[in-house]
Amino acid sequence: MEYYAEWRLRGDRYSDGFGNGITLSSSESVKEMKLISEDERVSVFKGKKGHVLKVCHESSQGVTFCQTVFENPTEEAATLELLSSVAIRGIQADRIHRATSWWSAEGKLLSQDLTDLNMEPSWLNHGFRVTKFGQLGSMPVRGWFPFLVLEDSRTGHFVGLQLYCASSWQIEIFRNTPKISVQAGLADRDYGSWWKEVRPGESFSSPLAVVAEGASLEEVCDRLVKAQQPRIAPVDREMPVVFNEWCTTLGNPNMENLEKIASRLENTGVRYLVIDAGWYKSPEYDNWFNAAGDWNPSKELFPEGNIGAAAELIRSHGLIPGLWFEMENVGTEAHAYQDTDLLLSRDGVPVSVGARRFRDMRKKENWDFLDQKMIRLLRENGFGYLKVDYNECIGAGVDGAESYGEGLRQAVCASQDYFRHIARELPELVIENCSSGGHRLEPSMMSLVSQASFSDAHEALSIPLIAANLHRLIRPEQSQIWAVLRADADEHRINFVLTSAFLGRLCLSGDAADLPNERWQQALDAVALYAQVRHIIRDGFTDVIESTVKDYSSPKGYQIVRRTLGDEALLVVHTFENGANPPVSTWMQGYQEIKRFGSPLDSDLRGAVIWCRK
Repeated sequence: MEYYAEWRLRGDRYSDGFGNGITLSSSESVKEMKLISEDERVSVFKGKKGHVLKVCHESSQGVTFCQTVFENPTEEAATLELLSSVAIRGIQADRIHRATSWWSAEGKLLSQDLTDLNMEPSWLNHGFRVTKFGQLGSMPVRGWFPFLVLEDSRTGHFVGLQLYCASSWQIEIFRNTPKISVQAGLADRDYGSWWKEVRPGESFSSPLAVVAEGASLEEVCDRLVKAQQPRIAPVDREMPVVFNEWCTTLGNPNMENLEKIASRLENTGVRYLVIDAGWYKSPEYDNWFNAAGDWNPSKELFPEGNIGAAAELIRSHGLIPGLWFEMENVGTEAHAYQDTDLLLSRDGVPVSVGARRFRDMRKKENWDFLDQKMIRLLRENGFGYLKVDYNECIGAGVDGAESYGEGLRQAVCASQDYFRHIARELPELVIENCSSGGHRLEPSMMSLVSQASFSDAHEALSIPLIAANLHRLIRPEQSQIWAVLRADADEHRINFVLTSAFLGRLCLSGDAADLPNERWQQALDAVALYAQVRHIIRDGFTDVIESTVKDYSSPKGYQIVRRTLGDEALLVVHTFENGANPPVSTWMQGYQEIKRFGSPLDSDLRGAVIWCRK
């Protein structure tokens, strides 16, 4: 297995083997570059025109951090049309594992033999076989996660990678020999309308990628996930419980509602009460959702528009107040929607998608506006939690650079820079990453925040299925899972949603203030147990995800997830239609039960958490 670089300069000959139009890999630049130096951290290649490629591959804590730096020491500008973050050749594999993703269906594992993809080498080892996948736009896990694991079923050896890229990206598996090559990075000219001019004396660095090897899919995924290094706010390091009022008020967070919720949450172990969308509604807007972007607190919901009174109310009950923003986007009814000079455009026309346009975060004026309307509001009113939502996708590219793809990359990087700016200005602030649920659950975004909304599947039966999927992709300590409590739900439904949230960060919502006492006691019991086992959720290893469910919209069967830490284990088990009595004892062998929460698993739609020790 050898690290190298895939790159293409404008003017190169395309590779033969019938790949033109399918792949830009194996270009003239790649075929003619020479290795000029190498050590355990970097391999340096020189192109035929004098360009230098530094292929970084530094190993640490069981993974390899990869990045490619292109340097132009020549006297002429060079135009890149492809630059890999990581490229590896000489891999022995016959099976691949990918994570598919759509709205409210994030991270579903797709495992395929290469023969099923028609990827076996030809009889003469001639002609490219290519499987290429990726995402175009600003929702980096729409369709696929930037993740791949290759398996050699004969030896039991696995190689996995994650790409740290929040704009358009691609991963490509290709071969014309018995062994496999793989490259991942920014979506190239053919796939993502990307090219980059690098002037004399300048350089350009690819996004980061991380590679891990192991003896199982679970081991590789664990290493990739643990390599992620998020910015966790100090108050959030012990994983306190969240209450988000979205599924309670559905956009009507007035003082009466907030007082009712906060009173019920006082002295329960819940730490945050987050005010979600709608806090800026006004008679001047026909639809408050479409008014996102002006960010003036509502005079209907708060006395004289004083949202600080709501924050003070929440704090008076011992809770940290949080507030929702969709800072990078503007709705059709916002005044900012008409400030087209400050919005992203394509072909000189504002990018308009449904009810949204997009701030050009490369422009200082947008930073200044958000500093006043968001950071100042949070600081002056005592908010300690910020939920950043993002409810549409920019698409393939924007104006403002030499190519649409490069314009998009710059715009997304500028948004990420603003996240860093928020953290510098408000270092104690807890930041949540949300994008209509889970559309930005990608490592470079996750590194900027304490938590992320795992999905918008607020009350779907698939919640534990999605939450389990994400163990392979993000840190469970960051994966915020809805547990929506309804006053008319029976004890088993309440247990089902509460136990689902033990697969990540527990986020309560719904009719907490109106629950009968016995149902509310179930929630309090869950919060108490969560405090006892959160170290396993945060630091453990998910070694078992056993699921017989195929159809997420109508789930049948069961799911068992086991997360271990030292001599402890946490089993989270759910039954769906025809899923009663799952084989829990199989995964409890060698362990003794310490504590159990939830329902008996002898019927459909049940959930249980089992804490055990060897």
